[in-house]
Amino acid sequence: VQLQASGGGLAQAGGSLRLSCAASGRSKRSYRTGWFRQAPGKEREFVAAISRYGTSIQYADSVKGRFTISRDNANNTVHLQMSRLKPEDTAVYYCAAMESSGNAYYTENWENWGQGTQVTVSS
Repeated sequence: VQLQASGGGLAQAGGSLRLSCAASGRSKRSYRTGWFRQAPGKEREFVAAISRYGTSIQYADSVKGRFTISRDNANNTVHLQMSRLKPEDTAVYYCAAMESSGNAYYTENWENWGQGTQVTVSS
């Protein structure tokens, strides 16, 4: 499966942005989709993940209550609605797909990655 992330940009603290991850290729639906982010000088970290049919959702503690992940299987797209943004949310955001049942928090368990999209939050 190929992934294409979009929707990044510049926002002020307290504002909102919506990221999208469009999937193409085979196995369009038989996978879990997640979002990670990587700030300059830091390791890539887990943000959120959603299961194949949206019945299981996970969030990092740092974004819980502010970010919402959702899935539109009809359009093979996963969205990450980011609200109440903080300067520390500034990072390159990546979407990823996993067909196995591994722990979503670990980057090595994700088989497919999209290109990143930059999110910058000004104070």
